Amino acid sequence: QGHWKEAEELEVEMIEKFKQVLGDNHPRTLMSMANLASIYWNQGYWKKAEKLEVE
Repeated sequence: QGHWKEAEELEVEMIEKFKQVLGDNHPRTLMSMANLASIYWNQGYWKKAEKLEVE
């Protein structure tokens, strides 16, 4: 579980940076959001994953 938490923190940071630099709808931003949703899913945070996938 420790690696998932670390991956989650890094992905959240990357999403914030990508949004600032590239915008909300840039493919790289969206890919990072999908990656974060996958990280949430693997940790059992299904509601968080679902919410992120809907965005």
